[in-house]
Amino acid sequence: MQEAPTLIEYVHLEVSLLSSVATLLRYSLVLLLLTWFGEALSAAQNDGNYRLFILDSQQGSPYSDVRLSMLDYLGQYGYVEGKNLQLAFHTAGNDIDKGEAILKSEAAKGYDLYYMGGTAATVAAKRVLYGAAPPVVFASPTDPVGIGVIDGFNIPPKSNFTGISYPVPVDSRFRFIRELMPQARRIGMIYADMPQSHSYNEWIRKMLDHDPYFKDLEVVFRKVPLVKGEEGDRRMAEMAIPLIQELDSEVDLFIKPNDQLGARRHFAKMVYAHASKPLIGIVKKDVMEDWGATAVIYPSHRMIGKQAAAMIRDLFEGKPIREIPPQWPAHFGYAVDITKAIQFGITIPVGLLQLAGENIRI
Repeated sequence: MQEAPTLIEYVHLEVSLLSSVATLLRYSLVLLLLTWFGEALSAAQNDGNYRLFILDSQQGSPYSDVRLSMLDYLGQYGYVEGKNLQLAFHTAGNDIDKGEAILKSEAAKGYDLYYMGGTAATVAAKRVLYGAAPPVVFASPTDPVGIGVIDGFNIPPKSNFTGISYPVPVDSRFRFIRELMPQARRIGMIYADMPQSHSYNEWIRKMLDHDPYFKDLEVVFRKVPLVKGEEGDRRMAEMAIPLIQELDSEVDLFIKPNDQLGARRHFAKMVYAHASKPLIGIVKKDVMEDWGATAVIYPSHRMIGKQAAAMIRDLFEGKPIREIPPQWPAHFGYAVDITKAIQFGITIPVGLLQLAGENIRI
C-alpha cells in the first residue's frame, strides 16, 4: 500500500513549483525587455527616416503611372523624398533574371521596405525576398496568387508580401464587351508568352466554361514569343501583324491581352492599322491618347498607387504585415472613342457614355 506524502514532501513540491513559476516570470521579463530594446533600437536607427527600394518591371505605363501616384500619396501622408524618405529606383527591362540580379545586389543595404511594380518585378522579388524580414508591397501584377506570394485577396498574407493586383475581373470586362457589342460572338486575342498571360487566359477559359451568360462566346487565342527589354513590346507587336491579318476575317473584334504587349501602345496601333475590326483596350491611354482602341474598361492606375501608398504608410507606422491583406484594384474607369465607334458601326449605349463621363474621345 502506497504511503501518503508527508507534509515535508508537500512543502518541497510547493517550493519547487514556486521556483519554476519564478523562473518562467524571469524569462518572460527578459523576453519583454529584449523585444522593447529591439524596437527601441530599430526606432533609433530609423530615426524617422525610411529607405524605400522600388523595382518596376519596365519603364513607362502602367508602372510609372502607378509608381508616381504612390509617391504622390506618400507625400500627402507625410513621407517626402529628401526629407524623411530615401528612394532607390530600378527597372528590370521586363526581364525576371535581371530583376533578380538587381535585388540580390541591393539586398544587404538595409531597406525598410521593397515596392515591386508589375509581374516581372514581383516574380523576381519572390526568388530573392520571399520569407525574409523586410516587407514587400507589390502593385499591378496580374496574378500574385499564381506567382505564389499570396494565397488570396482580403485575407492575411501568408508571408512578407502584400499589395494590389492589376486586372479588371475577367467577367466584368466581358460584360462590358457584351453591352457594347451584343451581337459579337468571336473574339480574337493575341498575347505574349508570359506568366501573366497564361493566368489571364485560363481565367477566360474557365469563365466561358462555367458562366451561362457567356456560353455563346468564343475566344480565339494566338501567341507571340516573349521579347525582353524596353523595346520588347514594339518588337512583339510587329511579330503580331500576320496574326492580326489572319484573325481579321474570323472574329468580330479584338481584345488586348493582360500582359506587356497589351499594356503598351504599339500593339493597339498595329491592330488599328492592320485590322478592319474594333479593338477593346486594357488601359485608359488605349482610347484617350488615341493608341487605337475603340473602348476600354480599365483599372485606375492612380487609385492603385493610392492603395499601395496606404499599405506602405501603415507598414512605416509599425502595422504588422499580417494585418494588411492583399487587395484587388478598388476603382475602374471607362473610356470610349466616338469616331472609331461610328467607323466600326457600333452604337454606344447611353449608360456606357454616362459611365465614361469625361473619358469620351470625339
